[in-house]
Amino acid sequence: MDEIDRSAAVQAQYESYPYPARDPADEAKRLVTGSPSHLLEIAHYLNAGHLDPDEPFRALVAGGGTGDATIMLAQQLVDAGVAAGTVTYLDMSTASRAIAEARAAARGLTNIRFVTGEIEAVGHFCPGPYDYIDCCGVLHHLADPEQGLRALAAQLTAGGGMGLMVYGALGRRGVYDIQDAMRLLADGDGDTDRLVIVRRLLEGLPQSHWLRQNPFVGDHFQGGEAGLYDLLLHRRDRAYTVPELLAFLQAGGLRPVGFIAPAQYDPRCFLTDPDLGARAVALPQAEQWALAERLSGALTKHIVYAVPAARADDPVARLDMNWREMTPVFRDLDPAVVARGIRGGGELKADLAPGQPYRAPLPTLAPAIAALVDGRRTLGGICEALRVGDDAGPDDDMVFRQFEVFYQAFSGINRLLLRC
Repeated sequence: MDEIDRSAAVQAQYESYPYPARDPADEAKRLVTGSPSHLLEIAHYLNAGHLDPDEPFRALVAGGGTGDATIMLAQQLVDAGVAAGTVTYLDMSTASRAIAEARAAARGLTNIRFVTGEIEAVGHFCPGPYDYIDCCGVLHHLADPEQGLRALAAQLTAGGGMGLMVYGALGRRGVYDIQDAMRLLADGDGDTDRLVIVRRLLEGLPQSHWLRQNPFVGDHFQGGEAGLYDLLLHRRDRAYTVPELLAFLQAGGLRPVGFIAPAQYDPRCFLTDPDLGARAVALPQAEQWALAERLSGALTKHIVYAVPAARADDPVARLDMNWREMTPVFRDLDPAVVARGIRGGGELKADLAPGQPYRAPLPTLAPAIAALVDGRRTLGGICEALRVGDDAGPDDDMVFRQFEVFYQAFSGINRLLLRC
């Protein structure tokens, strides 16, 4: 199949099997959230924690599919009171666009502009500049991913940034073997027949096959026909290791400022030997990320925030930025539930992936701190709330030192962000 036929097949796929499968009626039940493009993340990673509701905010979701990022971001802008916040949706699939539009209508969202077109021609279909661009799960399906990335990066404001997701090579072991097998077995068959054939192939796949051994890939079991097709029958699909992703960003004129979730890219999370941990942290940052990927083996995708390489500032919110004015915000966690579920001086326990436990120390004040992280109190306010009298309770320096440990634990799994 030549590139013209392959491009036509990719477009036909998303007309027949819009991905991910979504029912607009479900908007009445819940808001689908994720990464990248959660508004808290955008402020934290790309604007030093700032989000001024009185300032314009122009976002582009490139390759918007059935609308997850578009609906999430548009709704969060409304909820945050960003009156001049707009989201432009761009996708080549009219079937996917129809679902996204129906989801927006179900919510009564009026801050979205829908455009049909190709990412490579973004400058023609919906030119910027944009303060933020989302491109999640799309670039790895383009004929020339670098061309697509450069086209998008050219539409950013000087102080803007991007949220990207591309597939991870190591965590998708077995996927590409099946894709290659299906090209040999059924490249000329129609979509319906190919779905039948791949199901038959999976039924007889030996237990020794990488896909059978891979616990990190579940779309072919959970995503219906659209998920199965997208995972195993895609006509154009590639994945990246960390070094390949960094080279890709550089070719697009970008530099990374943060991976989601950070702990997955910290080799110390996978090393129990203290000497090996010390060797790991002595490596340059890019090599630490690459080492963590090799030690994990579970990264099916890379989610990264990036800014133009020419942007000189550090856009990530950090505790050394006038910490008393910083407001810590839990992402999708109830402070009271967190406070009840942790023990001062204990550990935060979670899973980075199946079979990969995450353990991080918690300070003695952890439950008290958690209860006060309501998304409104600054760290200075938390210090005041922990005092029981003029001369009683912990002093600010002690609270800050304890909060550093608390923040390190929860931010590692992308559950605690900073706003100012």
